[in-house]
Amino acid sequence: MTDGIELERDGEVARLTLRRPEKMNAISFGMWSAIPGIVADVERDPAVTVLVLTGAGTDFSAGADIGEFRDLRSSADGAATYDKAVEAAVAALASMRKPSVAMIRGNCIGGGCQLAVASDFRFAAEGSRFGITPSKLGIVYHFDSTRQLVSLVGPANARYFLLSGLLVDAVRAREMGLVNEVFPAGALEESTLDFVRTLGSRSQASIRGMNRIIEKIVAGQAEPDSEVDELRAAAVHGEDYAEGVAAFLERRPPNFTFR
Repeated sequence: MTDGIELERDGEVARLTLRRPEKMNAISFGMWSAIPGIVADVERDPAVTVLVLTGAGTDFSAGADIGEFRDLRSSADGAATYDKAVEAAVAALASMRKPSVAMIRGNCIGGGCQLAVASDFRFAAEGSRFGITPSKLGIVYHFDSTRQLVSLVGPANARYFLLSGLLVDAVRAREMGLVNEVFPAGALEESTLDFVRTLGSRSQASIRGMNRIIEKIVAGQAEPDSEVDELRAAAVHGEDYAEGVAAFLERRPPNFTFR
């Protein structure tokens, strides 16, 4: 495993941990580069239903490791290579069929917030801080990450984050639409895992099909296409649909089998 990043599996849950607590989990080039392969492994693992992203210690992530920029982003070619690694990590997360949940403590800033926004859900502890800071570095933010941010918080709040570079607390982030839920710090882990267990109890055929359709809508697609039609037809003819209807009529919990 790449230094600074760790993947663990616990039953149906995979946990990707940014593990550089001495640097507030700043994301190195190697960590960015490792994320697509980790996500692909999670997607392929039939035992896993949900990916949880978090940070070791007191922070989610303070962002990209700026200390690398003088060496890795000092030329146009170097900047392009670095950006491709970031874009690939974001794209891998955003295109997952299995749901992803960012569990956030402390600082969630810059590239850390970029990873959180690329996830499907964001749960935060009280006292967490959020910000996206390209305007402090003379960087124009990545297009796909900007689109994802706008889809979450709207253009006015996206401008607030991107143009000002100011930080907001977890409560304000929830009001702006960036965060789904805010919990007391001591309750974050169990509250997040309770939601993860809820996701695991649902039809995975439904979850993955709907996640793909939402991805298409966020990307700007306005009408269904053949893939959407195929996803919906496969669901109607699948075992989960038959089980879901039977369980509802028999007033019992469903036993979904799709993996």
